[in-house]
Amino acid sequence: MKIAVLEPLGIPEAEVRAIAKPIIDKGHELIIYKDKRAEAEVLKERVKDMDVLVLANMPLKGEIILSNEKIKMISVAFTGVDHVNLKVCKENNIIVSNSAGYSTPSVAELTYGLIISLLRNIVPLDKATREGKTMAGFTQIDLSGKTLGVIGTGAIGQRVAEIGLAFGCRVLAYNRSENESLIKQGVTYMSLEELLKESHILTIHLPLTDNTRGLIDKDKIKLMKKDALLINTARGPIVDNQALAEALKNGEIAGAGIDVFDMEPPLPSDYPLLNSPNTVLAPHIGFATKEAMKRRAEITFDNILRWLEGSPQNRVI
Repeated sequence: MKIAVLEPLGIPEAEVRAIAKPIIDKGHELIIYKDKRAEAEVLKERVKDMDVLVLANMPLKGEIILSNEKIKMISVAFTGVDHVNLKVCKENNIIVSNSAGYSTPSVAELTYGLIISLLRNIVPLDKATREGKTMAGFTQIDLSGKTLGVIGTGAIGQRVAEIGLAFGCRVLAYNRSENESLIKQGVTYMSLEELLKESHILTIHLPLTDNTRGLIDKDKIKLMKKDALLINTARGPIVDNQALAEALKNGEIAGAGIDVFDMEPPLPSDYPLLNSPNTVLAPHIGFATKEAMKRRAEITFDNILRWLEGSPQNRVI
């Protein structure tokens, strides 16, 4: 079979081929593209005659998938798969697997990087220090003792909740189903509205679905405390960032740490959050540690190997 890696996976090609060696040794051909392209004609040429596609977070539209009827499997080197046309895949019996779990520690760690950066004013104080100034005019706030609200307690949300307990936070959670392990550790589940009202720090760890798109809207933000922080390292469209920017500007909440947006960076110069006060913004880096890149490649090619052996894993479809 012919396997195409449609975009760089964040590690050297030699390392990708070493990870894929069990597949290559079975006689399958691996083609690796060194750049990320969005043009339809380029992508149609790249998927031509391929049996298996590998991609990370580049959009894969239905017209690209339908341009090659030989495609049997898509292995996504990413946790979220909303950038792949799953409807077309389902209609054409194409198996789709993701790399669930590869970035769990990485995203959880960035979540706390954003929280602590905001609580301790690290970004503006770095600038002040370089300008010969002191901490005058900037607050310093403990994380210990705060109420941490975790929206979504899948693998990443669970890790965030457990770290919050270790920091000495009171941890609240909202999820469709309750995690008994977290309850035993002291986490309290409640409704989303109650969680928004009680949390000093709100952190989002949900997948993007029709039900979660726009979940944190203007009305939900109004339920938050005036001294609350909003952290989003999940998927951008879960939050109405225009409403968030207005709330920050009007002092309705105290700050925000955002790693994901309703588009992939670079952001346009008029993007509302770019001029919002008390924000720490990152260009979608939560998943991108050196260690996570290797983990996701290992999972991605193990998904293909398991599928070739007749026992597919991490199936989304």
